[in-house]
Amino acid sequence: MTATETKGNWNILKGKLKQKWANLTDDDLQFAEGKSDELIGRIQKRTGESQEAIKRYMKENCDSECGCH
Repeated sequence: MTATETKGNWNILKGKLKQKWANLTDDDLQFAEGKSDELIGRIQKRTGESQEAIKRYMKENCDSECGCH
């Protein structure tokens, strides 16, 4: 998968996360490879959802090849 495809997949997931949890900001959703725990922590802090619920949602809504979970 190319970097462009990965970025596109991440942008799709980011949009889905914003739809589910509207109070997330672009800053909350900044993602760097290897920082998924930090991202999940930011979402958890902002939304009050459990880590398990966030991980499950991300897994269900992101192709395993996109690299975003």
